[in-house]
Amino acid sequence: MPTLKSLGAAGTVTGSKHLLTHEGHHVLIDCGLFQGLKNLRELNWEELPVQPGAIDAVILTHAHLDHSGYLPRLVRDGFRGKIYATEATRDVAELILMDSAFLQEKDAEFLNRHHLSKHLPALPLYGTHDARRALEQFSTVPFDKTISLPNGLTLRFRHAGHILGAAHAEIRWGDRSLIFSGDIGRYDDALFPDPVSGGEPDYVVVESTYGDRVHSADDPAEALGAIAERTVKRGGTLIIPAFAVGRAQQLLYYFWTLKRAGRLASIPIFLDSPMATDATDMMRRHPRDHKLDHATCREAFGVAQYTKDVEASKAITASPFPKIVISASGMATGGRVLHHLKTFGPDPRCTILLSGFQAPGTRGRTLQQGAKDLKIHGAWVPINAEIAQIDMLSAHSDSNGLMRWLSGFKRAPRRVFIVHGEPEASEALRVRIERELGWPSVVPRQDQKFRL
Repeated sequence: MPTLKSLGAAGTVTGSKHLLTHEGHHVLIDCGLFQGLKNLRELNWEELPVQPGAIDAVILTHAHLDHSGYLPRLVRDGFRGKIYATEATRDVAELILMDSAFLQEKDAEFLNRHHLSKHLPALPLYGTHDARRALEQFSTVPFDKTISLPNGLTLRFRHAGHILGAAHAEIRWGDRSLIFSGDIGRYDDALFPDPVSGGEPDYVVVESTYGDRVHSADDPAEALGAIAERTVKRGGTLIIPAFAVGRAQQLLYYFWTLKRAGRLASIPIFLDSPMATDATDMMRRHPRDHKLDHATCREAFGVAQYTKDVEASKAITASPFPKIVISASGMATGGRVLHHLKTFGPDPRCTILLSGFQAPGTRGRTLQQGAKDLKIHGAWVPINAEIAQIDMLSAHSDSNGLMRWLSGFKRAPRRVFIVHGEPEASEALRVRIERELGWPSVVPRQDQKFRL
């Protein structure tokens, strides 16, 4: 009978990798990078419990780094199968994987140049050559079309919301059927379609990022407007670390609605992230994967000035005038936003707005916990700016949304596997599923094997 083993996202929100094995064949659902705390990042360097060359295929639910970022390493270590994904996911993955590979190479170069590594020489986890090879192995699958893999497994992608191209993976292998939720988007989202539920799976693997909480019902545009207006009134700049894919586009959309309503009329908005710029262009290229029509895309995403090079980014930092700056990365782990934090973080007139989940071990989580200084580029930077946070923009369903998605199945599954959550969130969702639905549920441990 088939077996399931979680090689990542078990007891944590990062490193999603779920291994299905049946009759000597192996399929990996998602292939993510561990991020955040050092002990998690170090897992990226450990060998997988299955040889990459023995894996028949990878099924990718969406392109975020914690679901796709290990693919180049998998290919580097011998994986030669196909990577099945939706068309938009493949395009977004190209942005994310090439950027990740470039940063891996730059980090290794920096460590070697300054003799800061105990390894001689320091090596990247993978490079741009590996990322390109991984992209060559993608095979795109339309939504709602069932395909057969050479090993007898059948696959169908259903819309998951969340980000461009994100999907649930419906799998049948032998006489067992499973649904892997990937990351479940929010119902009634302004940009993306509702997550699709339904069917009669034997097993469900569900994420639990917000399994222990409920998002605020407040209007995101109103919350953004209030934070921006009080910052501008002080003569300050609003800095928003934002995920380049998904979150940046949400922010542009809501700031556009505010401008249309006559608010923030004279305040310039900057999108300072090459990847976010490219991801915004992809929204226009994949109109069937989101809710916005062509005219709305053009107007909403035209609300900001796009920085094309480093000099333009430096000009934003040098400007003393009030403004709104959206810049990657979303958890302030790297990228251009660090330069803005160094400049505007010490200024009490300014605001740093955290607009999404902040993983343990990241600068974003440190700010969230009230830190008065941050280590950036090797130096400690005092943080006197206001730290604000909103959760209405989260791309993940909250506990109520997760239960709504689960309740859409036509019959009770044999078991629900709860993954992709901090321990408290996963356990809270497990208790709620068993109490409200009466379904047997479990929170897998890393590398724990289950017979299906």
